[in-house]
Amino acid sequence: MTTMTRFEKTRIIGARALQLAFGAPPLLESKKVISPYDLARKEFEEKVIPLSVIRNLPNGQFIRIEVN
Repeated sequence: MTTMTRFEKTRIIGARALQLAFGAPPLLESKKVISPYDLARKEFEEKVIPLSVIRNLPNGQFIRIEVN
């Protein structure tokens, strides 16, 4: 199994935080109000974000890495 680089993790969390900031419904319940970034990070740690990373390889192939 391929792991994500820190840059890919940051990209996923940033994209999800932007979605939350523009009104997307959160995927986790939170009793207190937290920032979109903190909520996106929590969703990433719980592996509930429905996004994936497509990594292009030098030989023309690609690898799809699912967050969940």
